Amino acid sequence: MNNPATTSLLDRADLDRDAVRHEVARGLSGADDGELFLEYAQTEALMFDNGRLKQATYDTSQGFGLRAVKDDAVGYAHSSDVSLPALIRAADAVSAVRGGYTGTFAAPPAHTNVRLYSDENPLDAPGFENKVKLLAEIDAYVRDKDPRVRQVTVSLAATWQVVEILRPDGESYRDIRPLVRVNISVVAGQGDRQESGSKGYGGREGFARFIEAKAWREAADGAIREALVNLESVPAPAGEMDVVLGAGWPGVMLHEAVGHGLEGDFNRKQTSAFAGLMGQQVAAKGVTVVDDGTMAARRGSLSIDDEGTPTNRTVLIEHSGRLYAGPPERPADEHEADRQRPPPGLCPRADAAHDQHLHAGGQPRPG
Repeated sequence: MNNPATTSLLDRADLDRDAVRHEVARGLSGADDGELFLEYAQTEALMFDNGRLKQATYDTSQGFGLRAVKDDAVGYAHSSDVSLPALIRAADAVSAVRGGYTGTFAAPPAHTNVRLYSDENPLDAPGFENKVKLLAEIDAYVRDKDPRVRQVTVSLAATWQVVEILRPDGESYRDIRPLVRVNISVVAGQGDRQESGSKGYGGREGFARFIEAKAWREAADGAIREALVNLESVPAPAGEMDVVLGAGWPGVMLHEAVGHGLEGDFNRKQTSAFAGLMGQQVAAKGVTVVDDGTMAARRGSLSIDDEGTPTNRTVLIEHSGRLYAGPPERPADEHEADRQRPPPGLCPRADAAHDQHLHAGGQPRPG
């Protein structure tokens, strides 16, 4: 079998490139936009729970999706059978969305030489036995830390995804996306009360940096601390109160509250709460919201998205609380610029990996 890291997914499936381009062009003829998306992925997950290896899974998947856009309508067909007959059926299906419509096909996305992560396959190392030993070591470390620890769950998850995008105009794009995650969950108890804490981390690279003792001990200590703090917690009072969000996963709240509301389609159709508010103040002064998909090796970053478009850094709300509508406001001095700079990780793309449109019908990836 050809190595997908160095071989086109079309060649891996023994598909004739000219025949594939013919079917893509036929299926998307008259459409406004669209593409053929091919995917090959390997996924591995290990979970250590209650002092033993409870789950170990490995999966290899492949497939394609063909998309045709006609004004506001979208025709879509997908299959896990990467073959010419399957592609012919898909082209027949998506062409039905056009009816008698004839549009002007959109210009292709610009190519980029920027690579935010390597081609490294995180499933290759460390080996299975070493992964199991590491999970057992983390489990023992957490249990020895505090007698109130009652349950420990540790998991390692990795995926390696190869994608290719082909457009009817002849343009093609390719990306190889590694992704890993280490997660530690702790249940602590005192008397009849039990509380939990967890800590997870990862990124678009191999496991090496994340399984160093310093890294996993810091995560384990954080999960233990959270469980013990929760164990001493009291019920929150009723009513409104200020909430402080830290960097990292709390950014998902911004993503849901702000990021989705600023998506192009919602505003074009005037269905967003932000529709028509460009240039107006929508947040308190000093609030800056940035959607950044270009942070190297971060789990929410992509060199290109699933349509072949390079990701970028977009200011959504600038420091005055104004919904961005043009060139950024110039700070009065460098100290002001530092105050306006958003904290790392606080961006609405925080769970972009789960929001990706997985054309080939895949599940949200670990990380």
